[in-house]
Amino acid sequence: MTLALKPVDNLQVFGETPQVLTEVLQDGVNLAVWRRRLPAQLEDFAELVVCLGQPLTDQRVIDVDEQQMPALADLLREAADLHGYEAFVADVAWLVAAYTCLVGARRVGLRLRVLAGPMCPRFHVDNVPLRLLTTYVGPGSEWLQEQACQRGELPTANHGVDNIQRLRAGEVAVLKGEKWQGNEGAGLVHRSPSGQQGRLLLSLDWLA
Repeated sequence: MTLALKPVDNLQVFGETPQVLTEVLQDGVNLAVWRRRLPAQLEDFAELVVCLGQPLTDQRVIDVDEQQMPALADLLREAADLHGYEAFVADVAWLVAAYTCLVGARRVGLRLRVLAGPMCPRFHVDNVPLRLLTTYVGPGSEWLQEQACQRGELPTANHGVDNIQRLRAGEVAVLKGEKWQGNEGAGLVHRSPSGQQGRLLLSLDWLA
């Protein structure tokens, strides 16, 4: 994959409160991370989901309204009988509402996946405006700081790549992609983590 070079800062910002996510809207910032710690109830639920050993998926398009919490009927319904399910649905709904306010969305694409291995093992950039990612259990997504990658030819493996960064379970990240106006050639370079450890991954996309 060949990308045009772009003279931007491509900064990544981190914070202990969800307000840090608004920093991704600034020019020159392509990643904002809320370094949250998951409550034990959510950690336990996510572990139970992964331990089911099934490739569960929930993918849907949600019409959203900044004035109302989103309705997530039957979210990941295969796990509805597990302890902590209600708290998990409430957490996902809160993240959808926060993302809706962040971008002023009217429609959001939601994907929940239980993964047993890498989904996107190659370093890449997303062809979207802004994507929210959080891993409830298991290793988080890996990404490269600007000085660690050559955008003219993205690496396909660890060889020749220094200082790979990784999000931690529970952290909420908003990644700026190639379709964000003025960010062409500057989307965050990232990939799925290597290895076969189970993960429960949520991603949100701004559709309209």
